[in-house]
Amino acid sequence: MHLQESGEMYLETILILSKTSDRVRSVDVGEYMGYSKPSVSRAIGLLKNGGYVNVSGDGHLYLTKAGAEVAEKIYERHRILTKVLVALGVDEETATEDACKIEHDISDVSFEAIKKHINKFS
Repeated sequence: MHLQESGEMYLETILILSKTSDRVRSVDVGEYMGYSKPSVSRAIGLLKNGGYVNVSGDGHLYLTKAGAEVAEKIYERHRILTKVLVALGVDEETATEDACKIEHDISDVSFEAIKKHINKFS
């Protein structure tokens, strides 16, 4: 199953929320992303059917191995692209917003080149 940008965003959100809580629920994802309960429910259903998310009996969300791999990839891109933009003089808020847009479209080749370049200075 090929993930759309929105699916990647949901996985990244579950990952981010799971870093501060062992129990991530759909309502938490909706609040974090600013989405309605029906939208989140539909998306989680698609991610579950695609093998990216498991939902426990009490409604807690867990990333599968495949889901965690996608989420970690997107989250790493977000962090590094934000860092690059800030280093270029972009304010933190704009850098974060722009990184969120870029992280889904940039090729693996270009991202790895950026990552290699930024790591020279870290």
